[in-house]
Amino acid sequence: MRGFHEKSPAARELLETIGQSFLAGYAYAAEARTPADAEERLEGVPAQFRGFAYEGAAMAFAVRDGLPLGRGRNVATFLAGRAANHVYMVYVGVGWAMARLPRFRWSRLYAPDPLLRWLALDGYGFHQAYFHTDRYVHGQYREPRFPWPADGPRWYADRAIDQGIGRAMWFVGGADADRVATMIDKFAAHRRADLYSGAGLAATYAGGADADELLSFRQRAGEHGGQVAQASVFAATARVRAGLVTDHTRVATRALCGLTPEAVAQISDDLRPAAPGRLIPGRLAAPGRETGIPAYEVWRQRLADQFVSLGRS
Repeated sequence: MRGFHEKSPAARELLETIGQSFLAGYAYAAEARTPADAEERLEGVPAQFRGFAYEGAAMAFAVRDGLPLGRGRNVATFLAGRAANHVYMVYVGVGWAMARLPRFRWSRLYAPDPLLRWLALDGYGFHQAYFHTDRYVHGQYREPRFPWPADGPRWYADRAIDQGIGRAMWFVGGADADRVATMIDKFAAHRRADLYSGAGLAATYAGGADADELLSFRQRAGEHGGQVAQASVFAATARVRAGLVTDHTRVATRALCGLTPEAVAQISDDLRPAAPGRLIPGRLAAPGRETGIPAYEVWRQRLADQFVSLGRS
């Protein structure tokens, strides 16, 4: 229905099942009296697709928080339960809600972790590329001076949104690695690192490509191979933390990082910044604007550099 590319019936079935799982999670949360009431139904979703159901549930709870009569505690309560194991997906789900709520309601959304809150913008970018594909993907639109988070740094919001757009492009391209790389290469050069990163995350977490296709995608990324590996690490870490590692997760991290999901998750933890709320001085500081790099980007850089130094990109 979206008009996305169909690589094969199997890839189409996979991507559509992901969408159905997201919608099921959204429905469970929308219908639930409390977040705890939604948990049992979410836990019944097959492991391969459970993270997407939690993502959809997080969107629904965030929408409920943002509505005029919302109490503003659904996402916080959700994260206090089993959703804590899916924290990455929950923050992405909050970003989906941002795309559907008026901007003056964004202050009611719960995304307190200064390190992970950039994942909300990843979710926002995914939504925009998925539902407004002609504008954000084929038209390569970029929103001027995005107003969230209020305390900045504003210049990094564009990059986090691009990471979500790249992730959506894995779906737009039907999990066809070569087609996705071709779409990314049509964007301005300074945007490609984040787009390749987003696509690499989806290639690992969502799946749909075999080892040879993933190796080809890594090669197509060229100088951005480190960003593809970094994103694969994030995706694998999310699955390891939630206990949802699949055979494809292992194929993807082996192809894109040369290691097991458990090994890359440990590297991610080892390189995680100790001061997540700080802006760290560095080369990405924007002249005349905020000085320094968000800890989240420093984390991403460390991971990308790690795999470049290991010769895996």
